[in-house]
Amino acid sequence: MADTSSGEVSSERLRSFILRIEKLEESKASVMEDIKDVYGEAKSTGFDVRIIRQIIRLRKVEIEKRREAEELLDLYKSAIGME
Repeated sequence: MADTSSGEVSSERLRSFILRIEKLEESKASVMEDIKDVYGEAKSTGFDVRIIRQIIRLRKVEIEKRREAEELLDLYKSAIGME
């Protein structure tokens, strides 16, 4: 643990954290490139990537919260005459 009160830092522990973070950043970059490739494949087969991204975002939201948001969106659209 870093002892900031006395100004001492465990260099080995700090180095370990930095190396772990760098390794994870490399993995993240690789995964992001893979995701980009999959989106590219989907687009090349005729799918609308913008809509796929929306679906992925929606799937991360709990069903009940998603329903509430959709109902509110419908209410607002109706209020301004969009539907």
